[in-house]
Amino acid sequence: MADSLATIPLTRLDGAADSLGGHAGKVLLVVNVASRCGLTPQYEGLEALYRRLRDRGFEVLGFPANDFGAQEPGSDAEIAGFCSANYGVSFPMFTKADVTGPGKQPLYAALTAARPQKEGDAAGWREKLRGYGMTPTEDPEVLWNFEKFLIARDGRVAARFAPAVSPDDPALLAAIEAELAA
Repeated sequence: MADSLATIPLTRLDGAADSLGGHAGKVLLVVNVASRCGLTPQYEGLEALYRRLRDRGFEVLGFPANDFGAQEPGSDAEIAGFCSANYGVSFPMFTKADVTGPGKQPLYAALTAARPQKEGDAAGWREKLRGYGMTPTEDPEVLWNFEKFLIARDGRVAARFAPAVSPDDPALLAAIEAELAA
């Protein structure tokens, strides 16, 4: 695991201390999530992906953020309850923190620095947001909820995917499979 990513302190929703170093040797999909977003149903696909691939050394790591449209207003306990009750989420979830702007958590500062551009239709998503009267972020910032960073077993940020890239998207699945095979 790349030292800069591995040593960043993280806290799980239940208050337990963690870091990406605690997941060393696994292929990780780091996703900023929200409970009241049009993309929230991606939780179902993320959980299915996690259950299908976890025995091969794959984990989804969820990072709630309230950065976009105030779509994650709940407390850590409320977020945990929502994810469990509505989507049966069993993959690791972390405390709510900013993923964009000057107050973004150190993990997301490192991820966006390592992989400033995303794959998928970010331009189309930006236009959609403008159509709703919103001002979208520009690269390297996270664009919206459910953006995905793929981290290789060696800790390298292998890929980054735009929010609308679903958990069953062929490009995402191919990238995960390539890292699992490496």
